[in-house]
Amino acid sequence: MLYDFSILTSKIHNWLFAHCSPFWTMMFEFIMVGVCVLGICVLLALIFVYMERKVAAFMQIRLGPNRVGPKGIFQAVADVLKLVLKEGFSPRTSDKFLFNLAPFIVMTVAMLVLAPIPFAKGLQMYDINIGVFYISAVSSISVIGILMAGWASNSKYSLLGAMRSGAQIVSYELSAGLSIIVIVALAGSMSMNDIVESQRTGWWIFKGHIPALIAFVIFIIAGTAELNRAPFDMAEAESELTAGFHTEYTGMRFAMFFMAEYVNMFTVCAIGATLFLGGWMPFHVSNFEGFNHIMDFVPPIVWFFGKTFFLIFVIMWFRWTFPRLRIDQLLTLEWKYLMPISLVNMILVALIVIMGWHF
Repeated sequence: MLYDFSILTSKIHNWLFAHCSPFWTMMFEFIMVGVCVLGICVLLALIFVYMERKVAAFMQIRLGPNRVGPKGIFQAVADVLKLVLKEGFSPRTSDKFLFNLAPFIVMTVAMLVLAPIPFAKGLQMYDINIGVFYISAVSSISVIGILMAGWASNSKYSLLGAMRSGAQIVSYELSAGLSIIVIVALAGSMSMNDIVESQRTGWWIFKGHIPALIAFVIFIIAGTAELNRAPFDMAEAESELTAGFHTEYTGMRFAMFFMAEYVNMFTVCAIGATLFLGGWMPFHVSNFEGFNHIMDFVPPIVWFFGKTFFLIFVIMWFRWTFPRLRIDQLLTLEWKYLMPISLVNMILVALIVIMGWHF
């Protein structure tokens, strides 16, 4: 396999192990991974702020950012500097400790979920054999930070936004989880690496029959809802709740919520790309060796980011295409439609796996 990063990571580990004790080797590796993750999160936030504005401009037939730097590419940097230089204000009646803790919880969870996602062969923060379960478990913690932010702000707008967000995330997590189970059943493993390797002869969205396609559509809808993005942005509906659970936040603490939202969007799309679109695996057709060999020349990391950014574009597209749902419509869509379809789909894929009907 071309472009195998495991050789590079092994060399770094062996060099550290030869010059340091096992404890310090582990500590240096943790520090390196932490710095890389933080750098990736900041870079992703900058890219997505610019991308969001340009996609919105494209949808509305206008130019978008075009003043700060060539083609407006430094507009995102200017926005970040503005937030960093703003005063960190806390409401007088807020719970100061929880108010300050909430953005750190939300941002930490956003970074932790990235751990088991393979960016390329051998390029993964932590290879765990229950990667899918880890992602589902850790991602559910973010709702605690959101509820904490809403309650600690001591504001009606913030509390209503947090309660809506909690109900929304808990509801749509079920459909997202059931759609992920479909791929786990087809691949026969909860390891993200094993799921990618199972798509060497074709991506699951193509070779998993209709259940995989249904699961993919449900995952994208549920993922968009979990991200609190339009048309499911009831938690921060500007016309009703000002800015939802982060109404009272300013400066760097607001920037952390903002950054966590974009990192979560990248994570959801990366999971979707890994489970349904092969992750870093090139597009292969089972019996066409010559075609598959040509596809292997494209670096895996290019395949991974290409698929992920395509899904991110789709989610941004939703924002400027569909009107915002009411809170009752939002929950009706989940409990009356997506949930029953997900359950039936899971039973159908179990039958397909037992009978061996998939490719």
